[in-house]
Amino acid sequence: MPTNKNALTRYKYLDEMLSDRHHFYDIHDLTEKCNEKLIDAGFPEVSQRCIEKDINYLEYEPFYAEIERYRANGHRYIRYKNPSFTIFRKELSEEESNLILEVLNTIGQFDGLAHFEWLDRFKTGLGLKKRPRIISFSNNPYLQNSNLLGVLFDNISNQVVIKLQYHTFTDKETREICFHPYLLKQYNNRWYLIGAADDDGKILNFALDRIDSVTALPEMKYKPCNEDLADRFEDIIGVTLYEDRDIEHILFWVSNRSKDYVGTKPIHGSQCQYKNEKDEEFRRQYPSLNEGAFFSIDCIPNYELIRELCSFGKDLLVMEPKSIQDDVFHHTQQMYEDYLGIRT
Repeated sequence: MPTNKNALTRYKYLDEMLSDRHHFYDIHDLTEKCNEKLIDAGFPEVSQRCIEKDINYLEYEPFYAEIERYRANGHRYIRYKNPSFTIFRKELSEEESNLILEVLNTIGQFDGLAHFEWLDRFKTGLGLKKRPRIISFSNNPYLQNSNLLGVLFDNISNQVVIKLQYHTFTDKETREICFHPYLLKQYNNRWYLIGAADDDGKILNFALDRIDSVTALPEMKYKPCNEDLADRFEDIIGVTLYEDRDIEHILFWVSNRSKDYVGTKPIHGSQCQYKNEKDEEFRRQYPSLNEGAFFSIDCIPNYELIRELCSFGKDLLVMEPKSIQDDVFHHTQQMYEDYLGIRT
């Protein structure tokens, strides 16, 4: 068996691609991808003939890999016959086994992932013993299209371009988009798919219950996200980001009944509570509010922000800016008028 570092590195990259069931690789693709990784690792490129020899070598002692050559879309592709096969095996320590088992149990809790057959196969294959669950997450078992969660998780982790068919609440007509999926995000017991449109690269989000179908497009080149999506959500509540809006400094008051709840479960990561001199200043400015506490957040206004502020009812009042105060006021006023219409 060759022991030089270049050869072992090639085997590692080939092993990953030959077990990949989400992309089609012919010998040209395998050579190109392998050379990209070799260059990144500081090794020289190799020829296609070298990759062909490597693949043939993997079929014999000591690896005995079962490699199949098959045709699809008019091309001849190469892959392992068994997608779970790998030439790299390592026994897990008890600590590693326990950690992996807990991660698998945690993943399996999310509605839509529990149907993943590979979770149980993976546990069995690793010989992991069943343990009581020690982490539990809330989920909505009645969420529409929760079965898509596992499919999209699979596409994101394997960097596969997809075709989405979807509709909106206001328009039931089915629309279609070619999409590069990046992230699954949960907000308010609903799952959202975040990614980029193929035509213009614009970052979009789709609620899973608005998606009608998902089709994998493995023949298309996947475009990785070139920004940190965590930064994208840092300045908003929820998932809706209006690119043309600026961050607003929002001052609000919370009653005695809810101030501890808001203080220990911030509405937004930027939240701060005012005390001492600043608190006294606000009480002079708003003399009718002689109890409770004053807070502020800095975020970009969106629908989710207004809904969150309204959710506290009379226990939360927005002081400034006036635009946010107006939005909350109009929401509560409309609710008041609607109740008047149904009360007898």
